[in-house]
Amino acid sequence: MILQIIKLKSSLPEDELLKRAKEREPNFVNIPGLVQKFYVKTSKAGEYGGVYLWDTLKSLNSYRESDLAKSIPSAYAISETPDVEIMDIIFQLREL
Repeated sequence: MILQIIKLKSSLPEDELLKRAKEREPNFVNIPGLVQKFYVKTSKAGEYGGVYLWDTLKSLNSYRESDLAKSIPSAYAISETPDVEIMDIIFQLREL
C-alpha cells in the first residue's frame, strides 16, 4: 500500500474551504484504488491537507493524472505549491 500526504496553504476562510471539501467529497468515493482519505488541518494557520491510502502506486499515479486531481489548486484557492510526500507502507499494525 501507498501513503500520500499533501499539505497546502489556502487563502480561503476555513468555513468556505470545508464547504468546498464537502461538496467535492462524492467525487473521491469511487476513485479506483483509493482505500481511504483523511481531510486534515495542520497547526499552521491556513494550512490543510489530505492523507490518502492507496492500494498501489499505479492507482495513485492514475489519480494524479485525472481532472479531479488537477482541479484541486483552483478548488481550494491554493496560494503555494503543495508539499507532497509519498511513502510505501512496509507493514501495518492492524488489518483493514
